[in-house]
Amino acid sequence: MLEVEETLKRIASHKGITGTILTNADGIPIRSTMDPVTTLQYTSYIVPIALKAKNFTYDVDCKDSMTLLRIRSRLNEVIVVPNGEYYVIIVQKICVD
Repeated sequence: MLEVEETLKRIASHKGITGTILTNADGIPIRSTMDPVTTLQYTSYIVPIALKAKNFTYDVDCKDSMTLLRIRSRLNEVIVVPNGEYYVIIVQKICVD
């Protein structure tokens, strides 16, 4: 778990990162750099989408697995990294130059 904590701190230090969330396999937040309401909002929407994408990838080719999911809007990008035990959710602002 210490390695995960260090990784989350390193990710959060990058420019444009709005927040990071670590959830268990059921989507329950374990650690977050965002306020509780925003954390629950992201996890309640993102984890089911990630689970569907993970299942879709497996259904298409059972030898394959999802390693990363990116969802981009005009203002933000959400990156989800699944693991058997947890999901790492990263929210970052879109840089428009």
